[in-house]
Amino acid sequence: QVQLVESGGGLVQAGGSLRLSCAASGIFVSGNTMRWYRQAPGKQRESVAGITSAGYTNYADSVKGRFTVSRDNAENTVLLQMNSLKPEDTAVYICTAERRGRIYWGQGTQVTVSS
Repeated sequence: QVQLVESGGGLVQAGGSLRLSCAASGIFVSGNTMRWYRQAPGKQRESVAGITSAGYTNYADSVKGRFTVSRDNAENTVLLQMNSLKPEDTAVYICTAERRGRIYWGQGTQVTVSS
C-alpha cells in the first residue's frame, strides 16, 4: 500500500525558510509524478510544486522563485525547500503521488508563517 508521510513543518517568521520532506513507501518517487499541495482555511487548495518521473518541475506562480521541489531517489523522498516565506504561505502542506491514474495523499504538515 502507498503511504506518504510529510515532515518539517513548523512556525517561522516571514522571510525565513523551511524544508519539507515527504517519505514515500509502497511507491517509487523516481517513477511517478509527485506534487506538493497546500490547503489553508477559507482558501482553495492549490498545487504549489510538482516533479515528474522525468525530473521536470513546475511551480505555482505564487511560489515560483521561492520554492524548490526535488527528489532523493535513494531515500525515496520528495523535498520542498521553501525560502522567503510569507504569511500567505501559511497552510497545511500535503504531498501526493500520481500512479496509474490514481492520486495518493499524505496527511499533511502545518506551516505557519508569522508577520
